[in-house]
Amino acid sequence: MRSFLKWALRVVLVLAAVAIVAGIWKREQIMRLMAVNSLFTEEKIVNNFSNMNSAFLWAEMDRGDAPVTPLPKGEPATLPAETAQWIEERNVTALVVLKDGQIVSENYYLGTKPEDRRISWSVAKSFLSALFGIAEAEGKIPDMDALVTNYVPQLKDTGYADATIKNVLQMSSGVTFDEDYLDYDSDINRMGRVLALGGTMDDFAASIKDKDRPAGEAMEYTSIDTHVLGMVLRAATGRSVVELMQEKLIAPMGLEASPYYLTDGVGVAFVLGGLNLTTRDYARMGLMFLQDGALGGTQIVPADWVRQSTAPSAKTAPGKIGYGYQWWIPTGSVEGEFQAQGIYGQYVYINREAGIVIAVNSADRKFREAGVSDGNIAMFRAITQELSQ
Repeated sequence: MRSFLKWALRVVLVLAAVAIVAGIWKREQIMRLMAVNSLFTEEKIVNNFSNMNSAFLWAEMDRGDAPVTPLPKGEPATLPAETAQWIEERNVTALVVLKDGQIVSENYYLGTKPEDRRISWSVAKSFLSALFGIAEAEGKIPDMDALVTNYVPQLKDTGYADATIKNVLQMSSGVTFDEDYLDYDSDINRMGRVLALGGTMDDFAASIKDKDRPAGEAMEYTSIDTHVLGMVLRAATGRSVVELMQEKLIAPMGLEASPYYLTDGVGVAFVLGGLNLTTRDYARMGLMFLQDGALGGTQIVPADWVRQSTAPSAKTAPGKIGYGYQWWIPTGSVEGEFQAQGIYGQYVYINREAGIVIAVNSADRKFREAGVSDGNIAMFRAITQELSQ
């Protein structure tokens, strides 16, 4: 009888321990889900965007041992008079302006600080594009016209069955994907809940079956395309995107702070928008692309890829903003004018001819209103014109 009681007690203790662990796991899931549901609320958005690793799973990338790439202070610039109103209206949290590699204006707003590692959102897509240029040069992905299913068989019975890597780089996969951030049931918000609850992004991508059009027919902004690019990159190299980016981009760039990626439940990087850097480090990324992929005397991204990826090669609607390989090319742009762009007002704007890089972080809850995107581009051009006189 005594041995039975001991055995029963052990069973009870094990079950109690399992219950406690399960409770903690569920509590973490619930906390992350609550964070997603309040991520963009007016009273929390600024703080949330500087502290994404307090609400989501994440992986840090070591900045490496290289010296920090200097951004020397230049002659302080006088920005256009309308800049102050734009900063207030767009809830700008950080603005760093480089002219010929020197900081000529740097300011932080709404309680943010230079050391804050701010969420990039879709600016992260342009970082991933750079890795494709490196992978191509190293022979890991020699043909951008290859089908994505050559690398990721998991996608053979999905909307990606007929898409090439180039199609997906150009946001031209043709898959049906609702990107409405204001609709709780949209695909982009369902994806956010998968991330918060510790699900797998690969499985989410493989669940997309419907198409609006054949691959390559027209560009239609589709964030899940970038996750598929991450799947291709992992398959082609046999390494995680976190490892690749740390070795191939982050360490050689000489950033001032170690960035981090948000991840899904199995540690896969949220490549379509989960990268977090300081605003000065976003400016360093812009400077690297201004200088044809070189930074600190090192060629990091192949120069021909820089030119190719930032050219308006995608089939966008006539008169609309252009698109390359995960880079935007503003309407009416001059040669060498392009930008990385993320929701809620994240930008890395480059004007090669003028030697200008503008890195912006914001918490702009009105970013989808008519004219906002065009107004931001107009602001960057006004700053460029002012600094070019």
